[in-house]
Amino acid sequence: MAYLVWLIALSVVILPVQAQEVLRFKAWKDYIDPAVLENFQQETGIRVDYQTFTTAEELDQALVRGEHIDVLVPSHFQLAGLIANKRLQALDFRQLPHYASVDPELLAMLAALNSANRYVVPYLWGTVGLAVNPRLAEPAFGRALPNSWSLLFDERDSASLEGCGIGWLDAPEETLSLWLNYRGKNLGRSSEGQISRAGRSLLELGRRTRSLDNERYIEDLSSGRLCVAMAWVGHALTAAKANPSLQFLIPQEGALVFIDSLAIPANAPHPELAYRFIDYLLQPENSVRNSLATQFYSPLSSGAPELVKLAKEQPMLVPDQRERRRLYFLEKLSVEQKQAVDRLWQGVKQSRTAVP
Repeated sequence: MAYLVWLIALSVVILPVQAQEVLRFKAWKDYIDPAVLENFQQETGIRVDYQTFTTAEELDQALVRGEHIDVLVPSHFQLAGLIANKRLQALDFRQLPHYASVDPELLAMLAALNSANRYVVPYLWGTVGLAVNPRLAEPAFGRALPNSWSLLFDERDSASLEGCGIGWLDAPEETLSLWLNYRGKNLGRSSEGQISRAGRSLLELGRRTRSLDNERYIEDLSSGRLCVAMAWVGHALTAAKANPSLQFLIPQEGALVFIDSLAIPANAPHPELAYRFIDYLLQPENSVRNSLATQFYSPLSSGAPELVKLAKEQPMLVPDQRERRRLYFLEKLSVEQKQAVDRLWQGVKQSRTAVP
């Protein structure tokens, strides 16, 4: 009997234990509602290894190195290169039941980028617009503020606001594109000489900025150190949580749009898990929760009940059709144009008055 008990005990010890399935998810920092992540893990038993990157180049390099990633979040401007280099799998939409909830307009925009809609689905999107604090800016401006890039790019208007704090993003291509668009021109169709000549005016405007960065300006907006700033929508709305006086505007001349999407790398170890995770994120209630957590826009169709409800409760998180018609993608630049922009931007940074 003792021998039999020993054999039973031994069999229990050596029985193989099934390892927990692990999905590797690579995205920007704080780019998902932690509760959505936790719920997915509890409901499926799949552990999510959430890895982050701080620049698009880091993600590109990870794919070049052949890192094993199941789901990643590239930005729209990366897609042409990723597709051309066969870094992404074409998606089987039959495995994404909630794909029907995605906004057709966003899909059409992706389709224009090397048919990227075959490889990705929108996750979150947003704009580069104006963050404005009317309580501080209007007294300095002396009248009602226009919904215009003139607040940053007009000589007289920006001079009026210099005292209450002007901020630009440290984003050379975006800034130059918006400035030229304000002047009725197009960065993508500008020669090196035109970019250099255009920069002379931009240098003077840059000297008036109190802030030229991509992170600290969020706190500067919250604290009132800046009254008008170029901003990514998620950052502007995050600052507005702490400072209700802040507004985010899509100026009448137009603003830049970006789309971050969900994709499965060509070498993904667990594509079957990837489809389950992507479809979970596309569920309307989860999409809205991620929008609320990150303060970037949900990719749901405008008629989705969840988005209609969100528009009533958080109107700044759902741009209307008039605003959406003013959005455009950053232009694609040649190597020579990019070099001219970078030279110009170094001049802008060097010419700024030092800020204590």
